[in-house]
Amino acid sequence: MSETIQITDSHCHLDFPDFDAERDQVIARAVAAGVTRMVTICTKLRLEPQVRAIAEKYPPVFYAAGTHPMSAADEPLASVEELVKLAEHPKFVGIGETGLDYHYTAESKELQQASLRIHIEAARQTGLPLIIHARAADEDMARILSEEYANGAYSCVMHCFSSGPDLAHAALDLGFYLSMSGIAAFPKSQELRDILKAAPVDRILVETDAPYLAPPPYRGKRNEPAYTVHTAQVGAGIFGLEYEEFAAQTQANFDRLFTRAAAYKAGA
Repeated sequence: MSETIQITDSHCHLDFPDFDAERDQVIARAVAAGVTRMVTICTKLRLEPQVRAIAEKYPPVFYAAGTHPMSAADEPLASVEELVKLAEHPKFVGIGETGLDYHYTAESKELQQASLRIHIEAARQTGLPLIIHARAADEDMARILSEEYANGAYSCVMHCFSSGPDLAHAALDLGFYLSMSGIAAFPKSQELRDILKAAPVDRILVETDAPYLAPPPYRGKRNEPAYTVHTAQVGAGIFGLEYEEFAAQTQANFDRLFTRAAAYKAGA
């Protein structure tokens, strides 16, 4: 039965108020569906304590923190030292999300780029993967990721990948990963599915970005980590694999990138 096959939601937002009334039940439904790990993402560093508290309370939940590009102009600029300090927590597994969003917040692009470079340096220093949000900024994103990689290697996932083929190629050429969200399951997303199909299957992760972007049959409703399974079923079809095989591949991919989560032992 597919519900017993293990899979990881590599990106969700369990601290958002959408889940306040039933966080226990949401996480329980995810585990029942086979989603045995979730990475909840802090998008504003001043909220890090409450995101950390969720990871501390629920054994299947890990977390990451950074300044979302759409908040770059409204939040204090993070420092490398601040991010490195946060990364001392044993359930802190990634740096971000950070990145560039010119769709809604192009007016702050210089600040976004400065923030992105700070997060990259923190990823470099900690050895934890960078978690990238990219929207309507493919050219600048590819350029900055490549420039920074030339200054020193780091690992990275392009979260909720929905950009064009050029950015996909640039990221993959640097050894980075692409994460599939519910967008990949939308009927009109064939171009995105074609881009993903051209990627090596050992560089693919799956995520919900919950509470956003619920895949069919829940599209238009609040997303939650249990629905990772529906996106992964579409992913299996993209790569011509059985669901069990694709799930196992994405688990191995997650373990390879998110090494701290893979090595984590409760109570250690």
